[in-house]
Amino acid sequence: MLRVDQAGEFGATRIYAGQRAVMGDRAPGSAAIAGMLAQEEEHLAWFNAEVAKRGVRPTALQPFWHVAGFALGATTAALGPEAAMACTAAVETEIDKHYQEQLQELGAHEPELAAKIAQFRDEELEHRDHALAAGAERAPAYPLLAGLIRIGCRAAIEISKRI
Repeated sequence: MLRVDQAGEFGATRIYAGQRAVMGDRAPGSAAIAGMLAQEEEHLAWFNAEVAKRGVRPTALQPFWHVAGFALGATTAALGPEAAMACTAAVETEIDKHYQEQLQELGAHEPELAAKIAQFRDEELEHRDHALAAGAERAPAYPLLAGLIRIGCRAAIEISKRI
């Protein structure tokens, strides 16, 4: 569970880094992206500490997620601010489902971990809601773009569970 969550938060930081590399600091939505990146970095730092504390092996695919996340962010940003927001909305929709499943699995067994996952889930939902309000659904070919990103997220989650 921790390996997958750490990989996901790492991937999120890379997506936002790719978007910021293309959009810079002045494009529409760039301030929001910077804020979301800062939150994702906080999530990643917490999972990094938990992985180290519990002796969990990180995913061996981190170098791949490093490149893939950045490429996804840069590509969606190159399509425009609405496509960047579409990426956020799609990713956070899948993360919501993923975190909700983890919370059900944890139950009362790991209260500290469950509380952090619940907090992070709420923050991810804020990202999704902001992205939708910022025009994610107006992105070119939104249903196709969002669908492909969501499939990619589900695949990344399953792969990171195993490798």
